[in-house]
Amino acid sequence: MSKLKTLPRRKICDQVAQQIKEFIVTERLEPGDRLPTEGKLAETFGISRLSVREATKALEYVGIVEAKTGVGLTVGQMDLERVTEHLVFHPALHFADPQQLIDTRVVVEIGVLPHVVERMATDSSIYDRLQSVIERSSSARRLQTWLELDIEFHRTLLESSGLTPLVAFGDLLHVFFQQFRESVKKAEWQAGTQSHQRLIDALRDGELDLASAELRQHIEFHKTRV
Repeated sequence: MSKLKTLPRRKICDQVAQQIKEFIVTERLEPGDRLPTEGKLAETFGISRLSVREATKALEYVGIVEAKTGVGLTVGQMDLERVTEHLVFHPALHFADPQQLIDTRVVVEIGVLPHVVERMATDSSIYDRLQSVIERSSSARRLQTWLELDIEFHRTLLESSGLTPLVAFGDLLHVFFQQFRESVKKAEWQAGTQSHQRLIDALRDGELDLASAELRQHIEFHKTRV
């Protein structure tokens, strides 16, 4: 326990949580490994067990720590989806510069295309999954339905790269769709769906440059509304 430091009273819970995270990293603990008991942590930090419990509850929420009866505290499996659901409502995202949101999406989504091309070459089901979303988009009659399918398409595209952490990051950018929700016209639904089709056809054919250009144009189209 030498790596855990006695803490001042100010912002105790935040500091306890940070110290526990640092302890997990420095000790190279893995999911399922045991952590010191709440009593031992409280003794080391010189604080109450209640303060320790508040900190571990915060860490438990995102899956960094697990608390089980009869087992105690263990290292958990971080739940990126839960983190995303929490952060997507942060005001900083909702008031982010639209240009930055657009540019961020360009970097993230175009960046995964080489991985999608490589995986699609050996797994035809990737194309089929994306095609299924496009077909449902083509028959959408409500804006809300089309927007949900548009989000599903882009999420499936990220998933198809096999880079799981980027999927959670991409989910944070869903606020992008919310900002432009009211300005999307029905004619643009069709154009967007056609763009999706050209994109996956290019990916299937191994035309990475063509796919990248199509996706960039598709995303940057929203700059006309900013």
